[in-house]
Amino acid sequence: MMFPQSRHSGSSHLPQQLKFTTSDSCDRIKDEFQLLQAQYHSLKLECDKLASEKSEMQRHYVMYYEMSYGLNIEMHKQAEIVKRLNGICAQVLPYLSQEHQQQVLGAIERAKQVTAPELNSIIRQQLQAHQLSQLQALALPLTPLPVGLQPPSLPAVSAGTGLLSLSALGSQAHLAKEDKNGHDGDAHQDDDG
Repeated sequence: MMFPQSRHSGSSHLPQQLKFTTSDSCDRIKDEFQLLQAQYHSLKLECDKLASEKSEMQRHYVMYYEMSYGLNIEMHKQAEIVKRLNGICAQVLPYLSQEHQQQVLGAIERAKQVTAPELNSIIRQQLQAHQLSQLQALALPLTPLPVGLQPPSLPAVSAGTGLLSLSALGSQAHLAKEDKNGHDGDAHQDDDG
């Protein structure tokens, strides 16, 4: 009789211990699951942030690529214009007097030796003219500024920002030239007519 009681008491004690370890394991699994879920959530947020940064970088890349392509085309176009104008000067030069030939040759040589500060100054002037024309196009009623109020000025273009200014000018120059060519074409038609 003793043996069955001890066995019974041992078996009754074993299910309680199993219950305790099972619930403990479940709690541990639940805690680990919550920890993994929190890590997953933070990683998902980080992944979403990186995806948005990637799309922003791709957008910037496309914008810079288009700007670079536009500048490249503009540079080739300007080089072709220079080549043609140089050819015209070479054709016209023999018909000028000796004094005028020397002046023209000197001017051509000076034009070939443009420096970075001169280029930045030219770019700054063109940007100011372009922005002024944009502001005038946006202004509906043209009212004078109150006394003592100065119009906003553009920041100075340094050698470091010269390339950025050039790229901004290159991306905007196409629109300005189309607009200007449209008006010049009308003027040339008036001259011809």
